[in-house]
Amino acid sequence: MDWISEIVRLARLQAILDMRCLLAGATSMDVPAYGEGRAAFHLLLEGECTIELLDRRIELKAGDAVLLPGGQAHRIQTAGADGQSGQGVVAEPGSAFPIVRSQRGESVMDLLCGHYRFGSGAGAMLFHSLPDPLHVSFGHTDEIVRMLSTLIRREAYNDGLGTGAILSSLCTALFAMVLRASPNRFVGAPAWTAADDQRLRPVIEVVLRDPGGDWTIARLAEVAAMSRATLARNFSRSTGLTVGEFVTHIRLMIAAERLIETDLTVAAVAAGVGYDSESAFNRAFRQAAGSTPARFRRAVQRGS
Repeated sequence: MDWISEIVRLARLQAILDMRCLLAGATSMDVPAYGEGRAAFHLLLEGECTIELLDRRIELKAGDAVLLPGGQAHRIQTAGADGQSGQGVVAEPGSAFPIVRSQRGESVMDLLCGHYRFGSGAGAMLFHSLPDPLHVSFGHTDEIVRMLSTLIRREAYNDGLGTGAILSSLCTALFAMVLRASPNRFVGAPAWTAADDQRLRPVIEVVLRDPGGDWTIARLAEVAAMSRATLARNFSRSTGLTVGEFVTHIRLMIAAERLIETDLTVAAVAAGVGYDSESAFNRAFRQAAGSTPARFRRAVQRGS
């Protein structure tokens, strides 16, 4: 099973490229908060820059990507800009997105800025489970990322008919590559999906395939051909979650999909993802999605 693709499908992801930034030195640009259901991302194609958040600074080099699952406000800075100092920017209109440039000077960096829009069910659960911020250092040594960056840059430069749709697909591919990146490429805590241990993949796949199974740690240890203690230790180290937390995440993401895509009763959805009690399912779903399953389904239907 291609579980990364399945996770992305469940999240109902839509990638939108907001602007391309060609900034000169000593430039500072503020990016406002995106709001609920949107996660900002940046891909640095060339040069260096800094993403400044409320409580930290992230240094980016060419080939780096940063994801802000909470969509919080932040500042983009190039060398020489400090706090409120530094020159501002001007935006030029484009067919698919604006080009943002410094007020003066030759550009020293090429940065793509956009956001992922996701649903309030499985998508929200996925993004809430990711480190915030999530900084992935691909570097120029990753041939696939280099090719993807080249395609994105060429399409962004062309900025013609179909550019928006093409870049949306390429940026969705970027998100999948972030999720499958090895933990040693992450700066900070690894994403919970970044299971680099080949022995853990059967565990992830079997839960996705049969979320309603009786997945005790003993049964999953058999799947992984490990002792229970070894599975618990390796899973936590590789994914940042306990085995039980992972199983719960997958069950609730699939439940959200079934609430949207089927007319099954809430009780039937609960049973199908391994909950013996509808009340227990309601509590878990509300804690993860901020709404009861019934209210979540009604809200989606009204939105449709």
